[in-house]
Amino acid sequence: MRLHPGEPEASGWHVVTVRDAVQQLREASPGVSGRPRVIAVDGRGGSGKSTLASRLRAAVPRSAVVHTDDVAWNHAYFDWGDVLAANILEPLHRGRAVDFRPAAWIGHDRPGSITVPAGLDFVWVEGTGVIRASLARWLDASIYLQGDLDEQERRLNARDGDSPEQREHVANWLVEELPFMLREQPWSRATLIAAGPAPLDHDPDTELVVSDRPGITSSAPGRAVFPELR
Repeated sequence: MRLHPGEPEASGWHVVTVRDAVQQLREASPGVSGRPRVIAVDGRGGSGKSTLASRLRAAVPRSAVVHTDDVAWNHAYFDWGDVLAANILEPLHRGRAVDFRPAAWIGHDRPGSITVPAGLDFVWVEGTGVIRASLARWLDASIYLQGDLDEQERRLNARDGDSPEQREHVANWLVEELPFMLREQPWSRATLIAAGPAPLDHDPDTELVVSDRPGITSSAPGRAVFPELR
């Protein structure tokens, strides 16, 4: 498996239920009350973050998903942490609803807004680069999706096409993503680790394949989670 520089490969897979994984995230963030738990879902482009976030939202009815791509839209690949914190994460920590139109949405006449109702149990914030030191105070727990970089690039091409414009976009993205990941090492900060196609048979609707991830350090206890991404 080709991984980011310095990223160890997890192993020792076994099957757990999605409910058990959610419970582990809950136990990793005790004492939260009066507001939702804010859980980051990070990983490289094409790793399956949106699929995993959707699955977690389905498993927790009183939850919602925030996509950092919406915050970063026509703004920057990675320089959006302060915008996310001030306009989404801080209101969530105060137990407030979110209704936010980023400046680029206004400037480019994009309709709608990023909305999160009050009174939820969990908010899943998914996007490449969300597990970073500057946002640590706002995140109650986190999941990092590990996967083979060649396979993730293949998925990006299958999803977004292989036009000259798309190849230029991917190249520009990698110029910023690779040093960012090397500097932040989100896999070492994550409560759980998640990645691409699972190595064991399981029910993808109700189960996850998990790893004991020897050698991967974390700021919170937990096991790695490897869902089958569809």
